[in-house]
Amino acid sequence: QVQLVESGGGLVQPGGSLRLSCAASGFTFSRYAMSWYRQAPGKERELVALLSSSGGSPKFADSVKGRFTISRDNAKNMVYLEMNSLKPEDTAVYYCNAHYFGVNYWGQGTQVTVSS
Repeated sequence: QVQLVESGGGLVQPGGSLRLSCAASGFTFSRYAMSWYRQAPGKERELVALLSSSGGSPKFADSVKGRFTISRDNAKNMVYLEMNSLKPEDTAVYYCNAHYFGVNYWGQGTQVTVSS
């Protein structure tokens, strides 16, 4: 049974930091590119950060470049999103995604709220 379970979301003040984690199981994690997406109320889901199966070539949305970092631990089947200098516009539900040759798996999402 494929599972992606996100954790680490919450309420944070502007300028603060959060670290999201995604625990994967039920598939060969090391073969899959891993991504974080987010969806704000009334908006479409957007790609935030992407990391290849080997952990190289990270890509980021322009809106988060220089503030967010994506990493993975293939030994632990984990992917992380380190978010710094958070802004109110970063408020969204954040989703973990695994992708391999047209196969996509999604987590249930974790809420991140940036507010004073």
